[in-house]
Amino acid sequence: MNTDLLKRLCETPGVPGREHRVRDLIRQEIAGLFDSIETDAMGTLLCRRDAATGGVAPRVMLLCHMDEIGFLVSHVSEDGFLYLQPVGGFDPRNLFSRRVLVCGDNGDFPGVMNPGVKPIHISTSEERKNVPELGEFYVDLGLGKKACNLIKVGDFVVMDAPFVEMGDCFVSKALDNRVACWLGIEAIRKLGDKGRGAEIHVAFTCQEEVGLRGARTAAYTVRPDIGLGIDTTLACDSPGVPGHLSPTKLGAGFGLHLRDSSFIADIDLVREIETLATRRDIPYQRTMLLSGGQDGAAAQQAAAGARAVGIVVGTRYIHTVTEMISRGDLQAALDILVAYLEGFDA
Repeated sequence: MNTDLLKRLCETPGVPGREHRVRDLIRQEIAGLFDSIETDAMGTLLCRRDAATGGVAPRVMLLCHMDEIGFLVSHVSEDGFLYLQPVGGFDPRNLFSRRVLVCGDNGDFPGVMNPGVKPIHISTSEERKNVPELGEFYVDLGLGKKACNLIKVGDFVVMDAPFVEMGDCFVSKALDNRVACWLGIEAIRKLGDKGRGAEIHVAFTCQEEVGLRGARTAAYTVRPDIGLGIDTTLACDSPGVPGHLSPTKLGAGFGLHLRDSSFIADIDLVREIETLATRRDIPYQRTMLLSGGQDGAAAQQAAAGARAVGIVVGTRYIHTVTEMISRGDLQAALDILVAYLEGFDA
C-alpha cells in the first residue's frame, strides 16, 4: 500500500477554492496514467483514459474531491490577530487551542487558534460551560503587528497536524477527502491496461465542502453514463453514539453508499457492485446518511443524468484533526474500484 502518497496528500494544505497545491501534487503523481489531463475554469483536475474500442464506449466517472475543511482570513487586526470565515463544516468544540498553518502569497506561517474568552484561571464555572461560536475564534501568529504586512484577507488556514499510523489505522487531518484522491490515483495505476472497454474519467474536484461546486461543472463537462462518488463517510462505532446512528463500522469493509440528502443511488448499480464484491470476497457494508452530500450526486444530476453510487471509506472523528480510517477498509475500496473498472472489457 502506497502509504507515503496518502501521507503527502493529507499533509498538503488545500481548502475550498485554494486546492492548487493538492492539484499540483496529483498532477505530478499521475504522469503517464491518462491520455488527457486538464484543469477546468473552477480548478478541478479532469483526467481521461480513452477506451480502446472503435465505437461509442460508456463513460465512467470517478469523482474525488481535493479540498479539506478550513478557513479564509477575513480580517487582520491592528495588533496582528487574524479573524476567519469557515469554508466547510466545523464543530466549534473541536477548535480549542489548535495549531494551524496560515498559507498565502507571502509564505506559510504557523499559528495557534483560540476563542476570545477568559482563560480557566479567571473565568467562572458558568462561563466555562459556554461553547464559543465560530466567529469568536482567532489566530495568533506570535508576530504582533508584523502580521499586518504578511497576511492578506483571503489567505487560507488549515489545521496543522501530522499524518500518523496507529495500529491498523491511519490518523490525520484531511483524510476527508484525500482518501478519494489516493483511490483515484491508485485505482488507475493498479488497473494497468485493463478495462479499456470504457472511457474512464477521474475528476479531482474542487469546492466539494461548500456545496459540490467543482463536481457539478466537471460532471456537465464529462456527461458520464456512470458516476462513482469516492469519499469518506461517518464511522460512529465509538463510545457515546447509539449503534443505529453509525453508518459504518471501522474494519468492516468499504462503504456502498446508498443515500444522503443529495442523492439516492441507482439500485441496479448497487446490486451490481454488491454482487462483484461478494464474488471477489471484498468486505463491504451498505451505508446511508440522513444529511450531508457527496460528489456522486453531481454526476447523477448533470445534463441528462447518470447512474450513480458512492464508494466510501468509514471515518471516525470526521471533520477533526484526528480523522481515523482502517487500512483494511481503504484496501477494500481500492479492490472494488479496480474490480469494477476491470469489468469493462475492450
